[in-house]
Amino acid sequence: MVIPIELNKRQQEILQIVKGNGPITGEQIAERLNLTRATLRPDLAILTMAGFLDARPRVGYFYTGKSGSQLLTENLKKLYVKDYQSLPVVVHENFSVYDAICHMFLEDVGTMFVVDQKSLLVGVVSRKDLLRASIGQQDLTSLPINVIMTRMPNVTVCGGDDLLVHVASKLIDKQIDSLPVVREVEGGFEVFGRITKTNITKAFVSLSKDEM
Repeated sequence: MVIPIELNKRQQEILQIVKGNGPITGEQIAERLNLTRATLRPDLAILTMAGFLDARPRVGYFYTGKSGSQLLTENLKKLYVKDYQSLPVVVHENFSVYDAICHMFLEDVGTMFVVDQKSLLVGVVSRKDLLRASIGQQDLTSLPINVIMTRMPNVTVCGGDDLLVHVASKLIDKQIDSLPVVREVEGGFEVFGRITKTNITKAFVSLSKDEM
């Protein structure tokens, strides 16, 4: 579900004026609303940058005919993983569960990506995996992390050129907190980033600020 962009009362009035009278100049709009051009300028800038209106020099403002939902959808399709990803937290498959717990605590993450000797992705280990292992009676210092991790090919991945909104859907569907950002190389996948719910939230909040 895409949440429509909310406009204030004056911005809605401006849209109605341009719809019925476009092309129309800023001065003419201001006159109809009994406002100064300077007072109206921020609203016109917002409506133009958000895509509701189109402005042409010496001609005036046009209504684009797009709804807030359409505009937001178009902008979501401009957000790519590569622009918002963060550095991955990677551990070797021979790490012990104890070492993995310490590493996760120090890095303050909920998921770590596990690689082999060739630095290729072989699995993922989460905070829940480590907690589950620590509850048992096993010696955590001698238990390899590859025993408890989720193994390839059961790991969901994404690429830098994937749309952020598609990755968000994967996180929701899989009920996980992050995905490794990978590039395909000979023999498997190389991890070069991660995309988390926090990354996506920041991107959507930034988009919301731009739209409003």
